[in-house]
Amino acid sequence: MVAPKNFLDFVDSNADKFIDRLGEAVAIPSISGDAARREDVKKMAQWLSNQLSQYGVETQFVPLGTQVLDGKTLELPPAVIGKIGNDPSKKTILIYGHFDVQPAQKDDGWNTEPFELHVDKDSGKMFGRGSTDDKGPILGWLNVLDAHHTLGLALPVNLRFVFEGMEESGSEGLDEYISSETAKGTGSYFHGVDAVCISDNYWLNTRTPCLTYGLRGIAYYQIVVSGPGADLHSGIYGGSVYEPMTTLIAIMSKLVAPNGRILIPGVYDGVQAADSNELEKYDALDYSVSDLESAVGGRIANSDDKATLLMGKMRNPSLSLHGIEGAFSGTGAKTVIPATVSGKFSLRLVPPQTPEDITQKVTAYIEEEFAKLQTKNTLKVEYLHGGKAWVADTNHWNFEAARRATEAVYLQTPNYTREGGSIPVTLTIADNLGVNVLLLPMGRADDGAHSTNEKLDISNFIQGTKLLGSYLYEVAEIAK
Repeated sequence: MVAPKNFLDFVDSNADKFIDRLGEAVAIPSISGDAARREDVKKMAQWLSNQLSQYGVETQFVPLGTQVLDGKTLELPPAVIGKIGNDPSKKTILIYGHFDVQPAQKDDGWNTEPFELHVDKDSGKMFGRGSTDDKGPILGWLNVLDAHHTLGLALPVNLRFVFEGMEESGSEGLDEYISSETAKGTGSYFHGVDAVCISDNYWLNTRTPCLTYGLRGIAYYQIVVSGPGADLHSGIYGGSVYEPMTTLIAIMSKLVAPNGRILIPGVYDGVQAADSNELEKYDALDYSVSDLESAVGGRIANSDDKATLLMGKMRNPSLSLHGIEGAFSGTGAKTVIPATVSGKFSLRLVPPQTPEDITQKVTAYIEEEFAKLQTKNTLKVEYLHGGKAWVADTNHWNFEAARRATEAVYLQTPNYTREGGSIPVTLTIADNLGVNVLLLPMGRADDGAHSTNEKLDISNFIQGTKLLGSYLYEVAEIAK
């Protein structure tokens, strides 16, 4: 079913209004991982609830408990749930998204203020933290609701919404809510949901839309090494004590090879090699080495083979080192020996890996390598958060509806991809609801989510809004 022309025209004619609204959302620094910004995350939840309500969505705030962050016990930001439509003759689609963002400061390397949406009409790009991850896609759904409400059009399906404010910090509290709510059976908020749509990922390149049927899982860790009771002067004590930084770097250097090969024993156990049929699928995707190097801004691909690169970024496990805290990171030439330092790293997981199994292997290996150093420093290995990998069935009407909608809006057949990133709640939703889950991205591969100068192309925001609305009409057509 083709989306009504007046809906599509409304989206085009209200582009400036939609961009202004995205600017309002970006201006709220809803950083879930910063205790000082917790009230901003709650403010974002209220803003989103108000927006949904004005278009007829019945909203609720769901309390998710508390957490300890930066030594403080904080209330978790509430999830925002909502529903509109209760027609038994229509399909019911659950929409998931998140309104929290990664930290950002201009001096991180941003060209503009990260929490002020900068619209560059010449390039057609909108820069701002959360523009593509995930405020832009959430506002795409608001745009769809706005159009139908203003035009007096009935939505072609019933909608349920779950928007959270902790996705960037492990979705704390949401898994428990989903599990406990679905356990209520026919009295559950999720009862009657036929399928799920999530827009929290990206095209494989900058020119071809895609449908995503798999995500890697994640296991995130911190290694803490402590030694002296306070920071020391290296000129006075250097050479006479075991230094925590030296110990930490020695350990982190043993986790992964420069080519990306994980060095922890047993990590690859059970991960099957790709057969010829699977390799053919990667070879058929619209992607190249230059696409990857253009997206990352450097000629740093670790292979010249397309299939190898694709499997490395979305099909195989990986380990990345993220940073060291407690060490000197300012300007000048400070000569301190840090008393305590911590290194953070994560693994992206694929079936059959689980965070529980990987954590045992990671902990045992790091403790073994630490013992070999024969240092008098102390070590603590902490598992911070994680989630399992997810793979969906693409031979389902949910994916068929998305394919038709993509072809109608973009006049292209989409790539079918697995994604290297992790959205742990995806598997929670799929397992608890027992329905098909689709990832229908709005943004492009070069959007720079989590990075400096994060952006969303205006064309992707507007055409993406049309895509989301068209998908709902295609679902309705398939349901006939």
